[in-house]
Amino acid sequence: MSRFFKSPWPWVYIPTLYFAEGLPYVMVNDASVVAYKGMGVSNELIGLTSLLYLPWVIKPLWGPVVDLTGTKRSWILATQALMAIGFFLVALSFGTGFFFATSLAFLILIAFASATHDIAADGFYLLALDKQKQAFYVGIRSTFYRLAAITGAGLLVALAGYWMNQGISPAESWKYVFLLVCGLFLLLAFFHWIYLPKPAADSQREKSSLKEMGKGFLDAFACYFRQKDIGIIVAFILLFRLGEAMLVKMISPFLMDQSGAGGLGFDTEQVGIINGTYGTIGLLVGGILGGILIARFGLRKCLWPMVGAIHLPNLAYIYMATALPDIGIAGVFVVLEKFGYGFGFTAFLVILMRSVDERFKTSHFAISTGFMAMGMMLPGMVSGYLQASLGYAWFFTMVCLATIPGMLTIFFLPLRRFDEEQKEVV
Repeated sequence: MSRFFKSPWPWVYIPTLYFAEGLPYVMVNDASVVAYKGMGVSNELIGLTSLLYLPWVIKPLWGPVVDLTGTKRSWILATQALMAIGFFLVALSFGTGFFFATSLAFLILIAFASATHDIAADGFYLLALDKQKQAFYVGIRSTFYRLAAITGAGLLVALAGYWMNQGISPAESWKYVFLLVCGLFLLLAFFHWIYLPKPAADSQREKSSLKEMGKGFLDAFACYFRQKDIGIIVAFILLFRLGEAMLVKMISPFLMDQSGAGGLGFDTEQVGIINGTYGTIGLLVGGILGGILIARFGLRKCLWPMVGAIHLPNLAYIYMATALPDIGIAGVFVVLEKFGYGFGFTAFLVILMRSVDERFKTSHFAISTGFMAMGMMLPGMVSGYLQASLGYAWFFTMVCLATIPGMLTIFFLPLRRFDEEQKEVV
């Protein structure tokens, strides 16, 4: 038994490492929305919490610092401990008269720590495993990242709702949830302190000056914008999820608002089960199926069916905002929307991966994901104000119309080149 726990084998630490990568992102960007709605925060302010995407937008800026100072292992341990402190402070802020401002500040702290943890964890993955093991464990890391999403947006939200249904106040219920996550991250930091290996490549790197690191980053950044068709690719990244960026922040408020406010009137536990658990499972299944089909038929043949899958289910929210269906029908529509999003997002992600220069693959992908996060952050920040001004039915109509600019950019993408690159890899 002791040999099992002391083993440096990746299946001992890869699942926990990527669970630790996924959970903070979901708690900061998804669970917090349900928490704030349950504690009476307005939709306008909830929309402004899209600012929490900012650390993931700008994380490429301090990536060289993570490379230059310390080891990836030490950054992982430090950021996990910092996130535990952040979750503890968020928990303490609930129930105070100024909980929104203080908890939001601590969530920003967690977001920066989580974005830094992403850089360190992904770098550690590349250093600790050879190329064969990297390929073998990619499915495991993805699975546990998704399990973290189910845990944060589903099980923990449902747990908060269960406590509320037992008579505990929303503030106290969410305090307990965030304290639970704090304890979990303390355990994860302790576990990784003991069981994360110390690969030679992580501790015996060639030292570079800050000036050299900065020059390398600027070279990669300049090369990114010198790529052929980069203008239309960036436009696609920013615009393709314009509608989804507004929708995602208002799904939980819509499900929780009472019928008099245009919502469906579900409680927190029901939202956790429908949107967080079943919805995330639909997202995972859609993503897996999308990856299989693109690998089999290529991007060009799959792209437009995937575009339809990611955008057409949004029409269901217009129907729900006018018909106000019961929880069974609403649950089916939410799961279908999540499945379609997972299925369609696969094509979006493949385009991001194909639009990088091989010389700067890691840096260019980080820049693209930064634009991706920006495309979610800016529309999300105004979503609450738009919903409050238009009402849910017209807001969801605007969401559907907002998908058009991104779809227009597809006609100008170099899809033939992307598919040719896939054939070369195969």
